Amino acid sequence: MIDFIELNNDQRREKINSDQRFTALAEAQKKAKSFRGSLVWHTVKGSEHLMRSYYDSTGARRQKVEGRRSPATEDQKAEWEASRASTQQMLSVRQEQMARQSAVNRALRLGRVPLIAARIIRALDDVGILGEGIRVAGTNAIYAYEAAAGVFVDPGITTTEDIDLLMDSRKSLRIMAGTNIEDGTLINLLRKVDRSFERSSAAFRAVNRDGYLVDLIKPLANPPWKQGRASVDKADDELVAAEIAGLAWLENAPAFEAIAIDERGGPLRIIVPDPRIFVAHKLWVSKQPDREPVKRRRDLAQAQAVARLTAQYLEHLPYEANQLRVLPQPVFEEARHLFELPTASKP
Repeated sequence: MIDFIELNNDQRREKINSDQRFTALAEAQKKAKSFRGSLVWHTVKGSEHLMRSYYDSTGARRQKVEGRRSPATEDQKAEWEASRASTQQMLSVRQEQMARQSAVNRALRLGRVPLIAARIIRALDDVGILGEGIRVAGTNAIYAYEAAAGVFVDPGITTTEDIDLLMDSRKSLRIMAGTNIEDGTLINLLRKVDRSFERSSAAFRAVNRDGYLVDLIKPLANPPWKQGRASVDKADDELVAAEIAGLAWLENAPAFEAIAIDERGGPLRIIVPDPRIFVAHKLWVSKQPDREPVKRRRDLAQAQAVARLTAQYLEHLPYEANQLRVLPQPVFEEARHLFELPTASKP
């Protein structure tokens, strides 16, 4: 029997507050980013012009002349500076609100995501590749499912000392310019999180001084000769994604997004594969004869827990074939029974 601990009324209220404040903070941060750059007077051949420095949609720095100095351009500059100051003030207010909310979240023990995993996921989000070529897969994806359901699952199936990052090898993938990530590489992004991260002897894996592992994975090429992207960028020690069977189902799965909470009470956005496809994949992995027996049993336990969570709490995600066409029919049928709730559990 799989049991979940549902959030109590206080936890549920503050989870809602936390989600709302996180969303408001993200909006303020986005608006503040739009004011990156400057609007200054620049003298050209003895004549003053209003010069705008800004970052385009790719993060590249650009410059543009707005016009000669005049009452109109003076008003434009004054209005821009007033709007930037107002935006920075709002950002500061919302950051303070979030700090207070995080303290409340800690007091109510809402934090679930390990801090190192949360920092890595936030770093991916900050540079624009979370959900845009990289998804969180494996055990850490369960934090997204339980956050959306408003429950806690058994810590025994979520505790892990690693994180799997699923790369969509079909997509263009680039760390945004202006983020101070040397070479635009994933390994250097990880070093911004923890400077001790180094690529291991296995090119798909980074490890830090504490032994925490980050694995970059992707589906097997199909057909084998058709090789897609294998890394975020190129460098001598950049991570190169390992090809693993079955990951095409996760790569093609609809994205599932949730706001989870880390061990210190801070919210974060997680983007993972659809939980129904996570279940079918985990069940399939648990039946692979070359899988270590201990891992196979854990895979099965995770498949059972996420299936029950999805069927019981995420009723908008029914286990229906027309929504899950990325799964081979035998894999789909084999997982079907996991989503069947006992009569007593049905609403």
